[in-house]
Amino acid sequence: MDSNQNLLVIIGPTAVGKTKLSIEMAKRYNGEIISGDSMQIYRGMDIGTAKVTKDEMEGIPHHLIDIKEPAENFSVAEFQLLVRKKINEIAQKGKLPIIVGGTGLYIQSVIYDYQFSDVPGDEVFRQELEERVKVIGNEALHQELIEVDPESAAHIHPNNVRRVIRALEIVKLTGKTMQEYQRTQLPELLYNTALVGLTMEREMLYNRINTRVELMVAEGLLDEVKGLYQQDLRDCQSIQAIGYKEIYAYLDGRVTWSEAVDQLKQNSRRYAKRQLTWFRNKMDVEWFEMTDVNNFPKKIAEISHYVEGKLQVKSNTY
Repeated sequence: MDSNQNLLVIIGPTAVGKTKLSIEMAKRYNGEIISGDSMQIYRGMDIGTAKVTKDEMEGIPHHLIDIKEPAENFSVAEFQLLVRKKINEIAQKGKLPIIVGGTGLYIQSVIYDYQFSDVPGDEVFRQELEERVKVIGNEALHQELIEVDPESAAHIHPNNVRRVIRALEIVKLTGKTMQEYQRTQLPELLYNTALVGLTMEREMLYNRINTRVELMVAEGLLDEVKGLYQQDLRDCQSIQAIGYKEIYAYLDGRVTWSEAVDQLKQNSRRYAKRQLTWFRNKMDVEWFEMTDVNNFPKKIAEISHYVEGKLQVKSNTY
């Protein structure tokens, strides 16, 4: 990795305004955008993941969107590999790479130099778990990880047994969760990174999230999820996403439509809260308050001033 390579990263909770800002930044600094969202990689999952539309892109190239089928799994390791490759490709064109998204662990894996190879393996423990999972099942083993390391469990699908076992192995061998172990490593940024975080007064953010869910419903979320449901896509990573699992419960007849939508709103609000907690605890972020949505030009100016100072770049369109 080139520590002199400029990289702009825009993070924040769902519905805070990352897409709008990222387009503006890409236009100003001749940038291309890399999605930092673990679910926008899936084809056919557009409405529920609030995927950027062609019109919203305003001609700005976007990467790592629609690269997987919903039945396929996608890991942090694969994301890390693909994004680092894209950063190099964009930089070689003389453009500014801009990562935009809300999946903290994925973004963290790209911009920091974390090494897990120095945690030794415990072959006997691993084999014990491999044998036990055949008896108790993937979900039960994943539940064990939730109990000792809920943060890692939230980002590892129950069917990714290898990663579940490795996370349990790290806890057993180090006495620390994966994230606690990371913090002891004092990792360094791999790029010259401007890390921009967007935040908003909680009540306003929650209102925006509720409104976004209602808009998703109006735009045809039910039909989108039905398309996946009718393919009998069920026990896979993509369907665990907020916006899909709630509608599946409705299609299964387990809840009413009203209950499904309410649950979707509630889960989205809770996710936003978890996102903010993650970013504040895990990354050295420069935060910008976006509550005053009517003063967007002023916020653009503030953020641009920070980016230009941090990356030593100049606006090329203003």
